[in-house]
Amino acid sequence: MSPRRRRATVLTAATVLSAAAAPVASAAAPAAPVTSVAASPARTTTSGLPEGLYGTADPKYDGVWRQSMALLALDGAKAVPARKAVDWLTGQQCADGSFAAYRAEPGKKCDPDDTPADINATALAVQALAAVGGRSDAVREGLEWLASVQNKDGGWGFGPHADSDANSTSLVIGALHATGRNPAETTVEGGESPYDALLSFQLTCGSKGIEDAPGAQGAFAYQPDKKGRLAPNNDATAAAVLAALGEGALPEPPAEDAGNTPVTPLKCASGADQEKGKGVPGGRKAAAGAGAAHLAATLKKNGGHFTSVAPGSSDEQPDYANTADAVVALAAGGHRDAAATSLSWLADNLDKWDKSRKDPAAIGSLMLASRATGGDPTELGGTDLLSRLNRTGPKPAKMPEDEAAEQQDSGAGIPIWAFVLIGLAVGAGFGILLSGRRKRQQP
Repeated sequence: MSPRRRRATVLTAATVLSAAAAPVASAAAPAAPVTSVAASPARTTTSGLPEGLYGTADPKYDGVWRQSMALLALDGAKAVPARKAVDWLTGQQCADGSFAAYRAEPGKKCDPDDTPADINATALAVQALAAVGGRSDAVREGLEWLASVQNKDGGWGFGPHADSDANSTSLVIGALHATGRNPAETTVEGGESPYDALLSFQLTCGSKGIEDAPGAQGAFAYQPDKKGRLAPNNDATAAAVLAALGEGALPEPPAEDAGNTPVTPLKCASGADQEKGKGVPGGRKAAAGAGAAHLAATLKKNGGHFTSVAPGSSDEQPDYANTADAVVALAAGGHRDAAATSLSWLADNLDKWDKSRKDPAAIGSLMLASRATGGDPTELGGTDLLSRLNRTGPKPAKMPEDEAAEQQDSGAGIPIWAFVLIGLAVGAGFGILLSGRRKRQQP
């Protein structure tokens, strides 16, 4: 039962009681406004890693990222993260509102030389803190810092005022969406919007570089090269499709009766018409559809997944992380069939990605992918993902089954005690009525 319906049930019981018996007191006082909660002092575990951090690997390059992914996955699974896990993330924030990739000594002032501000880490941390709630000051300060380093083209790069790229711009759009801000209205004075920047990275019929990438129309590039040419990039495309839909890392899962929206590839005319083509007709939603079609075609060509070449190697390897991101992007656009095929591949290869069974970012990505497609966010392919994630960090303060039990106890109708009181009150009312009738009948 929804909270609204549960409150209505309690109010109904209270109304009946007040009418039949003595007045009752208000059930609860108004809730206090949610504000930021100060982070606890940083402490370390016996392994030397900070207390509250998810994962056992060196967090130097991904501490904030993987913690944010873990918190987002827990929230998506309706689990309430432990306070110390949220404290750890807020403790990583610098005084100006930014986040670095990781701060080994969060008690010290942020040094841009040792711990440079990271747009991507900040944008995902803002999304995670907005999702779990209770840290409004940290969220606000993160957003204000992101706004202060926006480029005039409307986008963001990896670092403050670095050249805009599709990935960083997409993550900030997600942070704006997650906090109720309108990305289209987020601009610097005289500048473009984040959506303007995002769509400039899409390969369309008139893009520079499209002739070098046949069939790549609809894809997004990470950023243009020095000559302004664009090259398709799977990572950028998955991120940009989600952002072009106006979504963040936690898009709403589809309704149970939702159908499948077929992908529609962007078709280019030849000759002069192609040279004149600019952008995707129909705006950002159409751009997202064209990007999704490219994702689906590339995934299908490779058997349901992306491939990548590791630095220093010529061998192609499965690209698990970007495949999971593509599943979320496809599902958010309603392309359920294409998303389901790749999710099935991820389920079959889950342990090849998370070999150590201790990678919170990988586990969190799989949970988000399962949720986005309408599946159970706590498991995939028979693997209990939530339990696996919990083994990498602090046990949640509340698990999904705890919430379900509470709802069942309080939401199965009017509580038994209410029926008892109502019965007593009604009985007393009948007694008074009969007594009055007897008195009237007496001579």
